Amino acid sequence: MELAPRLLILLCGITGLLTGVWSKAAIQKKENCCPKGWTQLDCRCYIYQDRGRQFSDAESICNLLGGNLASVHSALEYAVVLELIKKSSDSTSDVWLGLHETIEDNAFFWTDGSNVDFTAFNSDNDAGDCIEIEFDDKLWDNDSCTDENRFVCAREADQCKH
Repeated sequence: MELAPRLLILLCGITGLLTGVWSKAAIQKKENCCPKGWTQLDCRCYIYQDRGRQFSDAESICNLLGGNLASVHSALEYAVVLELIKKSSDSTSDVWLGLHETIEDNAFFWTDGSNVDFTAFNSDNDAGDCIEIEFDDKLWDNDSCTDENRFVCAREADQCKH
């Protein structure tokens, strides 16, 4: 008979601990680490800007928003960027990414300083040092940095744990 109350107390204690763990996990899951209007993938946030700007102006706007023109490091990230563009009011425009050439041809770097470890270039190699996503084939191409394109910004998510 003494065993039953002890088991009941033990069971209530375990249930309380598990409830606390589940509640904490649920709270963490509900937190959105990106500002309102941004889309989160892992520890990065993305936002599509629907107004055409020259490359340097687009980068400045992304800086003001706490990030850079988007860098892309995987096929999954690229799919998220393409989906943001697709959902826009005008998905028939070219879109700036944060990739551009250095003084030397075919030597690229991202405006956020990250490594170039993924690309999706088409076979064309137009004149220009800044990289855009062409609306017709969804692949990357060189363009003049003074052209006005829509653009995607990216930034680190707030409170994100790696």
